Amino acid sequence: MHFLSDELDNYVTLHSENEPELLAQLNKETYQKILQPRMLSGHFQGRVLSMLSKIIRPNNILEIGTYTGYATLCLGEGLAQNGTIDTIDVNEELVDFQRKYFDRSPWGTQIFQHLGSAIDIIPTLNKKYDLVFIDADKDNYINYFHLVLPIMNQGGIILSDNVLWSGKVVEEVKPNDRTTKLIMEYNALLKKDPRVETVLLPIRDGLTVSRVL
Repeated sequence: MHFLSDELDNYVTLHSENEPELLAQLNKETYQKILQPRMLSGHFQGRVLSMLSKIIRPNNILEIGTYTGYATLCLGEGLAQNGTIDTIDVNEELVDFQRKYFDRSPWGTQIFQHLGSAIDIIPTLNKKYDLVFIDADKDNYINYFHLVLPIMNQGGIILSDNVLWSGKVVEEVKPNDRTTKLIMEYNALLKKDPRVETVLLPIRDGLTVSRVL
């Protein structure tokens, strides 16, 4: 998921903000105890998410795909004083792990966990959002986009992770590779949809920033 050399990647990380101690602990425990730890946002991307959230200063954040909560806490760093974070995941086994770290953060009482399918849960959320982070099952990215767009405030930001898909988006797509095809379709949608303006950042596995017009 890294397109820079290890040397350049380390240089970038060393010249970005330090990883907060709570997140370093979360990172370490994720690698020790949880399957597929590479799904974690990690130090550098986490600082990018934090910076974007601090610039946006969102009142309400929606996260689709919690995993162990690392990105949730990064986004929380920019949350408005009385703001909220709704974070959705399908993995029941991670709920207590997430909550342990959420409650150790300054935003524990402002983070609301939702267990189940985001396609079912999003329509039940009675809020307008300033910031949405999409980082769940890639096959549903297009569905998530169409669900969240109507509940975004004008000027709100939609962040989409893994949009370079380990570089597969510029390779010959295998006939049975449905996920890569859908990611490419999603990227084309963000580029062409007149309701958003988009820039794709080559950060880790690709991070798209889409502003709602």
